[in-house]
Amino acid sequence: MNYGGVEMVVMNYYRHIDRSKVQFDFFALEGSAVPQQEEIERLGGHVYLVPRYTHLVQYERAIMELFRKNQYQIVHSHMNTLGVFSLWGAQRAGVPNRIVHNHSVAGKGETKKNFVKYLLRPFAKIYPTQLCACSESAGRWLYGDSEFRVFNNAIDVEKFSFDAQKRAALRKELGLEGKFVVGHIGRFCYQKNHEFLIDVFEEIHRQRPEAVLMLIGRGEMESVIRRKVNRRGLQDAVLFLGNRRKIERYYQAMDAFVLPSRYEGLPVVGVEAQACALPLICSTDISRETKLLESTQFISLSEPPRKWAQKVLETAERTTRCNTERQMTEKGFNIAVEAKKLEVFYQSLLR
Repeated sequence: MNYGGVEMVVMNYYRHIDRSKVQFDFFALEGSAVPQQEEIERLGGHVYLVPRYTHLVQYERAIMELFRKNQYQIVHSHMNTLGVFSLWGAQRAGVPNRIVHNHSVAGKGETKKNFVKYLLRPFAKIYPTQLCACSESAGRWLYGDSEFRVFNNAIDVEKFSFDAQKRAALRKELGLEGKFVVGHIGRFCYQKNHEFLIDVFEEIHRQRPEAVLMLIGRGEMESVIRRKVNRRGLQDAVLFLGNRRKIERYYQAMDAFVLPSRYEGLPVVGVEAQACALPLICSTDISRETKLLESTQFISLSEPPRKWAQKVLETAERTTRCNTERQMTEKGFNIAVEAKKLEVFYQSLLR
């Protein structure tokens, strides 16, 4: 449990579901921070820390004991292919409704991680009683031709709606007045492709010397990216802001949002950026289902950084920021509407 995309999806649904009818408990791995724990407990849930699944015997023993003790009627796993382990334990504990929910696909270049994904994929449909995914492409990757339900990575669209006054206030607070701000939110890891993002931003900065790159997130590759920024002489133009609360504020200050990911299921940050009416430029390795607004553009990672920079600048120039609540709701990404669908789904299982 941290501030990653999957965790934010689950918390969005938890905050907006009718908790007099449905209550969540959260199972997280020992050694991981749970910054949402206070909020979860305030809303009536519990947080249980269990051994990591790398210690499989201890992990299975712990979750089975808690599943039986608490007599859950539903276990909903958001661990992608690793959901095999939690749902195996749920089946052995006698939990009648076991849901696997896939949020990811396999990407090129991550040999070790992909080996595990492909190794576990054949077992994905053995232990669950229900198959779910964040998008059509994520579901097809894990479940093939089997039927599954899609629950969109919905957000609080009102909270993310564009607000010119909030934008001006934050840009003043961060010293960004008169700047062209390129934004990215995501963990510093191979998947998110920050190395290429720096190349693209260097080209943008060459054309627009007042440009600033705003990076929000933490991760194992942060030091590598910092060194690359310094080597390129961009240290005064790149902001490393770490993990931030009230993330919706930062979209307001941006002028364009760039996602050069090597692979994604359906990125929550892409949904949030569009809710704030930001021009969004994605790699073609991201699901096309991410496109919710006409302003969203795709470009291949095989194209040079110069072409990416041109696409970013052109898209930003012709995009007018406005309120997108209606469009986001119509596309199925308003959490106030989508949480009700999950609630009805749960109740149908219990009936």
